[in-house]
Formats: sequence, C-alpha cells, structure tokens
Amino acid sequence: MTSKSLMTFPLILPTMPITSQLINQIKQHYGLDWYGTHGVVHWSHVYENGMRLAAQDGVNRKVVALFSVFHDSRRLNEGVDDGHGPRGAGLAGELRGHYSITDQEFDLLQIACRLHTVADTHRDITVQACFDADRLDLGRVGNIPDPRYLCTPLAKEREILDWAYNKSLIRKFPCDPFGLSDVF
Repeated sequence: MTSKSLMTFPLILPTMPITSQLINQIKQHYGLDWYGTHGVVHWSHVYENGMRLAAQDGVNRKVVALFSVFHDSRRLNEGVDDGHGPRGAGLAGELRGHYSITDQEFDLLQIACRLHTVADTHRDITVQACFDADRLDLGRVGNIPDPRYLCTPLAKEREILDWAYNKSLIRKFPCDPFGLSDVF
C-alpha cells in the first residue's frame, strides 16, 4: 500500500450513527476527565483508526464507529479497570434509543466492548477491527503497537502502524472528530 492509497480511505460517512446528541448523552455518564487518557480524544482516534480499518471487506462501519465511543465510556479510573468493557457495553444498551443499528450489529458492538481488553482476537472481522482500532492508539500511553497483537491484515501494515502511532502521540482531535463539525 502506498501513501497515496492510504489517503483514499473514507474517514467520514454521512450515515454514521454518532451524533452530537449521542456524544452529549455519553458525556453525562462519563466519570473521568473528559479529555483524559481514556476520554473523548482517545475515542476520536479510535474512530479515525476504525474508519481506516473499515476499508477491509466485511467490516461493519456502524459497529466500529459506535465501539469508538462506548468501549471506554464507563471506566472508573485511568489505570487497570477490569470491568470497564462490560460496563461500556451496558451503556451502549441503555442509550440504544439514541442511535440506530440492527440487532445483529448491536450484538457485535456488545461483543467488541465486552472483550476488547480480555480477548486476543475474535472470529468476526468487525470485532477484530474494533480491537485493532483501539490498540493502534497505544502511543498515547507510551506503547508502540505490536503487529503480533493486532488482528486484521490492514492494521498490521507498516504504513497504517506508522500513521496511527504518530497520530497517537499528538493528543488533539482530528478534523471533524466522529465526522461531526459541531461537537468540539
């Protein structure tokens, strides 16, 4: 893959289920520093990573997008928090009326949130893309993503690894985070 082809992956889709209202609902339930290590800037990077990884066949963009905002949404601290994935999945269930996905998509979202810190991989490519989207942002906590711990072929490509790592070192929002220009 060349640098030119990296730029052709779509980042923003008008049919994404994330709205400023959904972000505000999640914010009401978030107990940590909104701009902290596991907060909204991290979520925006996971979203951006996920949209790049969603270029792979079979990856459901809606699930990956929603994973980005729910996976760490119910953390109790910035360190080890063993139950945060299931709690994030629970919040996704509580707020389901604020976004539109099918039951099958919702099941994948639940799996990805629950397992993102405890499973190495999963048989479903969408869940794998969710895991990788999060793992590609490890530079924010001083770790370099290791391809051995990534699931999808695209995430393991040097160009994607370098792009995501370099981006993770800069603690700021991408342009129009979550495809929204009216949130931040």
